[in-house]
Amino acid sequence: MKIFRAFIILSILTTLTMSGMYGQRKLDEQTVADLQKTSQYAIGVSDERQFKGALSMYDFLVENGVEIEDYEVVVKGKIVANLVEGSELETFFQKYKGKVRVSICSVAMEKLGVSKEELFDGLEPIPTWSVRILQLQAKGYNTLTY
Repeated sequence: MKIFRAFIILSILTTLTMSGMYGQRKLDEQTVADLQKTSQYAIGVSDERQFKGALSMYDFLVENGVEIEDYEVVVKGKIVANLVEGSELETFFQKYKGKVRVSICSVAMEKLGVSKEELFDGLEPIPTWSVRILQLQAKGYNTLTY
C-alpha cells in the first residue's frame, strides 16, 4: 500500500515537472480518484526548491479537485536558516498559512543557530525530521521525502 501511495505521489511530481515543460496542468480522473482514497499528505524537504515545490503541490492537488484534509511539509537542513521573519520565504508562505502545516526539525535549528522566536509565524518546531515522517506514515499519511 505504501509503495502504491509513493507511486501515485511520484506520478504527480512527474506530472508537475512535465507541466512546466509542456503546459499540462490537469490530472486524469483515475489519478484524482486514487488520490481521494486518503486526504492526508506529508512531504519532507531539505532545500528551498523542494519547499516551494511542496507548497505548489498543494495548489496543484486542490486545482485538480483532490480533497485535502491535512497537508504537512516537514523541513530539515540548511533551508531552516532561511525560514526566519522578514525572509523571502515568509512572503511566499503567506498564501498557505492556515492551509498547510510546516514542521521544522529542531536538530537543524540547533545546528544552524535558529531559535523558535526567529521563525516566521506558522512554522512549528518538532523534535526530529525523521521521527515526524515516521509518525505521519504511521497515521496513514501519503508521504514523499527528498
